[in-house]
Amino acid sequence: MDRARRQIIIGGALLASGIAATKVHAGSGSVADDFAARLSAHDIESFAALFADGYVNHQRSAAAPPPGNLTPKQGTVAFFKARLIGMPDLKVTIEAQVTGDDKTAASFVYTGTHQGPYFGVAPTGKTLRFTSCDIFRVESGKIVEHWGMGDIAGVLAQLKG
Repeated sequence: MDRARRQIIIGGALLASGIAATKVHAGSGSVADDFAARLSAHDIESFAALFADGYVNHQRSAAAPPPGNLTPKQGTVAFFKARLIGMPDLKVTIEAQVTGDDKTAASFVYTGTHQGPYFGVAPTGKTLRFTSCDIFRVESGKIVEHWGMGDIAGVLAQLKG
């Protein structure tokens, strides 16, 4: 999906939910800025600190189901830790972002070289590029809820193709 189309979809989703255009902060920038920066810095502890202990992840994926023995926060952190192991040069950027009272939505682009095991696939040395669209609800500077769609099928196609 091209950038302009994703901006329209994100903006439309937020407008439909009644979100006004204001900043939702977690730290140095918006929560989406911090999310991207902390993953790009490979600082998993700082990344984990973005999420409240009672965090709820509404995203469900048959390709990457959450582990049953972890809290939603622990599962999310484990998922991204595995991503950093699989792509030790991972960089995350934001294509589009809309922020509101207590929510922010962003279209993220992930790029990295597959140098470690990822989704059960041995390292291929391939450069991967994939996207996700995510909505975060923030309370007291922490992510308390998440809704999103990631291109896991695209990742797997790149790994196995």
